[in-house]
Amino acid sequence: MGATVTTTEEKIWDGGNEPMGVSYGKMMMWFFILSDALTFTGFLAAYGFSRYKFADSWPIADEVFNHFPFLHGSDLPMLYVALMTFILIFSSVTMVLAVDAGHHMKKSKVAFYMFLTVIGGLIFVGSQAWEWKNFIKGEYGAIETKGGSIIQFVDAEGKRYKVSDLAVTLPKDRVQHESKNGIWFTSEASLPDYSVAEVIEGFKANPNVLVRTQEAYFDKNDKKGVHPTLNKEKHKTILTREESLARLNDAVYVVQGASLVRNEYGSKQFANFFFFITGFHGFHVFSGVVINFIIFLNVILGTYEKRRSYEMVEKVGLYWHFVDLVWVFVFTFFYLV
Repeated sequence: MGATVTTTEEKIWDGGNEPMGVSYGKMMMWFFILSDALTFTGFLAAYGFSRYKFADSWPIADEVFNHFPFLHGSDLPMLYVALMTFILIFSSVTMVLAVDAGHHMKKSKVAFYMFLTVIGGLIFVGSQAWEWKNFIKGEYGAIETKGGSIIQFVDAEGKRYKVSDLAVTLPKDRVQHESKNGIWFTSEASLPDYSVAEVIEGFKANPNVLVRTQEAYFDKNDKKGVHPTLNKEKHKTILTREESLARLNDAVYVVQGASLVRNEYGSKQFANFFFFITGFHGFHVFSGVVINFIIFLNVILGTYEKRRSYEMVEKVGLYWHFVDLVWVFVFTFFYLV
């Protein structure tokens, strides 16, 4: 009886090094992708909860991501992000072609499509760096009030005013706090280009300028039962001239661009999630570019041709497709919704 059980167990577990017909390397890649997918799911879920909680003060994505290289001053919301998405998806197509060429043992085609994949990844990483630069630098500037609220400047029709065009020069020197002449071991961040007083005086000298708060309102024809963040007809509240002057009495800081501390576009949580989620994904893309380039070199050297197997190309292809798929979710939930 005991011998019979032993024989049965040997037959059940006799899978060799490829259980379910999958090699060890591909199985481990799937395990990594699954664990990484759970990580990104947690990040996006946290973003969703914060977005829901601060829906009224959340920046309008169309106003933030509206830059395009060599078209400065043009209002082109989401166009550049859409181009980045297309490039990354196209690189996934070239990876599929590289894997297929590997199955047919066509070395030259594998190398060609791997090269295109690397180029696509580099373009995406460079584009993301350019987007970060514009996000950090900012365009219009804003004022932070007591309590951390952000107010911006517009005309009666809602057209934005730049802080640099509004501020006036006052005959007063501003001194940056240094740790040697203040609180020990504490220094102040770099001073903004303009002081609060200069901006307020410029505002008073321009009667056509109004203040726009970060609080949003939604059209009366919004569908009942639908959360505001799902409705694209979102507008920031514009105050009257008297209300604008009263709100400026609470001004404490001039904000230019975005950082982990201050954000000219609205809630600083938006900037925190932007840097963390897109940065984490960008790190994955950069890592994939490095790995793909190493595989590309091995293809050129004939390493996999000698092994008579291009399975390594297929394994890095799994990772690259995962990175592309994650970006589709990031693009959808972070930029579009």
